[in-house]
Amino acid sequence: MHWLVDGMNLIGSRPDGWWRDRDAAMARLVDTLERWVAESGEDVTVVFERAPSPPLRSTVIEIANAPRPKPDAADDEIIRRLRADGDPHAVRVVTSDRWLADRAQAAGASVEGVESFRARLES
Repeated sequence: MHWLVDGMNLIGSRPDGWWRDRDAAMARLVDTLERWVAESGEDVTVVFERAPSPPLRSTVIEIANAPRPKPDAADDEIIRRLRADGDPHAVRVVTSDRWLADRAQAAGASVEGVESFRARLES
């Protein structure tokens, strides 16, 4: 299973003050995902609307961003990646965005809500 994570959607699911420093919130999410992948062996790509600053690097997960920052740009990038995937049925998209979930399912992927996915990360 390959996980495509709607990064800011997952970050925004908890009102913990993330909006005061979006780049730090992105770094915290990447760190959390790296720890989860190290334990679970899962294959994860996190997609952001824009590139984090400073740039984040990982040898454990793929960190991606939309080519041009704008509203819903990460959603469009996730769908683009799904359509380019040779086996979208082996992809699970993490989002609470109903519009993205519907598009992902239409492209052949399964969808998991952010609260359910957070429970995976925290277990």
